[in-house]
Amino acid sequence: MTCEADAISAVLAKVAPLKVCTEPLIDAVGRFAARDLFAGRSLPGFDNSAMDGYAVVAESCHASARLRVIGEQPAGEDRGLTIRAGEAIRIFTGAPLPAGADAVIMQEDVTRDGTTIVAQCGMEPGEFVRRKGSDLAEGQKILSGGEGIAAQTLALLASQGVAEIEVGARPRVAIISTGDELARVGDQPAPGQIFESNSIMLHALTQITGAEVTLVEHCGDDRERLTETFRRGLKGDALIVSGGVSVGDHDLVKPALRALGAEIDLWRVAIKPGKPFLFGHAFGCCIFGLPGNPVSAFVTFLKFVRPALLKMMGATEEHLGLRQVPARLATKVTNDSDRPHYLRGELRAGQFTIVGRQESHALFGLSRANALLRAAPGANFAPGENVMVELWA
Repeated sequence: MTCEADAISAVLAKVAPLKVCTEPLIDAVGRFAARDLFAGRSLPGFDNSAMDGYAVVAESCHASARLRVIGEQPAGEDRGLTIRAGEAIRIFTGAPLPAGADAVIMQEDVTRDGTTIVAQCGMEPGEFVRRKGSDLAEGQKILSGGEGIAAQTLALLASQGVAEIEVGARPRVAIISTGDELARVGDQPAPGQIFESNSIMLHALTQITGAEVTLVEHCGDDRERLTETFRRGLKGDALIVSGGVSVGDHDLVKPALRALGAEIDLWRVAIKPGKPFLFGHAFGCCIFGLPGNPVSAFVTFLKFVRPALLKMMGATEEHLGLRQVPARLATKVTNDSDRPHYLRGELRAGQFTIVGRQESHALFGLSRANALLRAAPGANFAPGENVMVELWA
């Protein structure tokens, strides 16, 4: 049985980033930049007003000062206006600062009298002025290769006039659930059957990760059918198989994969839940065999499949793991087993609470959870103790 750290290392060692492609900005969100990007222009690109008010020369603007209004500069095209001491120009938020002006007095701080304003306060140079390059300097790095692209990143890129960007390609993923005991949602289950739920969960997790799901199928415990189904699934970049990877007489995944020439790189990992995890490869496709119990499938996806898919998309190492945050335990937690136990719970207002039953089949607790707590073998946490938990959202 492989330890957790060695298992993830073995998986990532077999995974390579996919080809680079060029996407419109809107299609790049959630992807990873293929190379470093640098600002081609400063932000702001010119000195401009931070307020609606009047552009002034600060030294001539003091309480009770009367300033002559000589023009108006709206946001938009620069009218090329110039100002001198004792003068003011009506200006609006975002408008270019007239030559000679070094401050903006807010409209609430003046009294307008025809073509004259009376200041109610003094001004210092730079007040309510956004200086050129104060947010971003030309040539400054704005995105690193392998860094994730968020919605707000798109705004920064668009501000540079970038219409499309090179990103790592999305992995094509097939998801196949197995087992005669499973009935398709919408069908009437036979006595002893349960509804198949793993594929929809794994489909959603794969999409959230950013990969493209190209095939979703269910196959019973028939080696010949499994082999043919796997043959179709191996045409993509990753194949995720749910169930059939343990040691029972009906666990036929490994024989079916080997019949296709697949190499099994590891089987069984020392974590709880999720021990019967399988990883292999064939024809350039990575193969992930997840346990049939839904919580085990969920945990092994997050710990092994997700980082592999992210690496395929071009993410650098620091972006592969789940986000860790500090939390305070609501209850006592112990782990008497010889494997690390990933406990599911809810993180709310800095407090982590174990939710529901922690068996590998228990879906209700999982549905309420938003974080994992890793309890090492022999761990014994007291209520109120500070711990680190992992978020997948």
